[in-house]
Amino acid sequence: MKKKIYNFTVVIELDETGKYLAICPALQGCYTEGDTIEEALALIKDAIRMHIEDRIENGKPIYTEIKTQRLRVTV
Repeated sequence: MKKKIYNFTVVIELDETGKYLAICPALQGCYTEGDTIEEALALIKDAIRMHIEDRIENGKPIYTEIKTQRLRVTV
């Protein structure tokens, strides 16, 4: 079977304990954390792959990102 390439936006945040949280907004519930940015990115890449494999195996759709945009909000 031919493999398909997917591209997703990943957001990296620094939490209050100093860990790096990696989140894939397009895949609900797909997130992980690492001690470094590099570790968080490696872990989220694996998490995204497993998330997609699970959706394919269960006949669920893989959502496509349409657009990402950074917004400024004043509070």
